Amino acid sequence: MNSRADIQGVGMTSARTRARLIARLRSQGITDETVLEVMQAVPRHLFVDEALSHRAYEDSALPIGFNQTISQPYTVARMTELLLEDNRPSRVLEIGTGCGYQAAVLSALVDQVFTIERISGLADNARRTFSDLGVTNVIQRHNDGANGWSERGPFDGMLITASPHQVPPALFAQLNEGGRMILPLETDDGQYLTRVTRLQGEMSVDTIEPAKFVPLLGGSG
Repeated sequence: MNSRADIQGVGMTSARTRARLIARLRSQGITDETVLEVMQAVPRHLFVDEALSHRAYEDSALPIGFNQTISQPYTVARMTELLLEDNRPSRVLEIGTGCGYQAAVLSALVDQVFTIERISGLADNARRTFSDLGVTNVIQRHNDGANGWSERGPFDGMLITASPHQVPPALFAQLNEGGRMILPLETDDGQYLTRVTRLQGEMSVDTIEPAKFVPLLGGSG
């Protein structure tokens, strides 16, 4: 794991600004203090366009190019909290690197993060930011994430940052016994943040709360 000091980044925004965001996350029900500490330390402004850096510590999604967005901090905190709850995973697969912010948060909390991005420009941008921050335990791949990364599996945890209509069988097959997958699942009643746990080879599914993510798409470019 990278230490919180390693990912502190350049302090172009005040500690007070970051503290306000963390206070807001607490008020929204985020209770894992370790997750909150890491999110206060990770420099979110380095993962967005410089023109938007003054908005980096708002609790809102922001554009990162390629018709994609960086998730709002509450969503990152909630998904991370659910992934780490009760039994912290060692090896985590992330589908949808995006700008790399979620992976950077995870890198301070688990031993290894394997992350797949289908858009080459986003993958390249994330790689540069990881290098600038000295993040060394994130392993990237530019590919279609729906099929997972079987050569590197199985994984203790998975975090999916786009919404499928069903749990992708290829991903579930790469989940360790007792492992959990956190994803936004599209249902007939809308999209919901969902926790899927592998128990004796079967899916145990818990619906958590409403969510709003882009669809999980195949292919790469």
